Amino acid sequence: MTTTTSSGPSGSSGSVEEVVLVDDAGHAIGTAAKAGVHGPDTPLHLAFSCYVFDADGRLLLTQRAHEKPTWGGVWTNSACGHPAPGESAEAAVRRRVRQELGLELDDLTLVLPRFRYRAVMGDGTVEHELCPVFVARAASSLALDAAEVADHVWVEWGSFRAEVLAGTRDVSPWCVEQVTALPADPLAAPAADPAELPPAAR
Repeated sequence: MTTTTSSGPSGSSGSVEEVVLVDDAGHAIGTAAKAGVHGPDTPLHLAFSCYVFDADGRLLLTQRAHEKPTWGGVWTNSACGHPAPGESAEAAVRRRVRQELGLELDDLTLVLPRFRYRAVMGDGTVEHELCPVFVARAASSLALDAAEVADHVWVEWGSFRAEVLAGTRDVSPWCVEQVTALPADPLAAPAADPAELPPAAR
């Protein structure tokens, strides 16, 4: 896999979206084009997940666009993405949530700073990510990007969590692992220390 060492927040040219490759300790070791990074031997790279709640404490559950090369059409947490080279995880969350969902966020809180997973699709495509997890409250109305999100629903967290833990709610493999690791009330969870983030995400 060809890698670059661009340190700019939007990649080497600004036109090719890049992901940050990391070692097991979370240090950046290079970059790769997002379009080509996922395959049967996907290298460990930096990502994030965000769980967005409304004023009533309901979770925004989204269905990934069917055209996505990884887990297309699968229901999952509110938003996922990849920090650009030189971009903090928090800045990446706000940028990506704004792009995909049209949302501004309040009370963005880091809850699982060291979450990591590896998942394999039926065709052998692998996701392999250091993926800090955040929770937040929606501070504006939704404006979904159809290229990223096929559908959405607001769900009551307690019921959703119980269904995921029981295996009766079909969601992405990383969402299953994250819901298992999240506290029973994510919105009441204390903020994790940002120093616990992978160094490349700080």
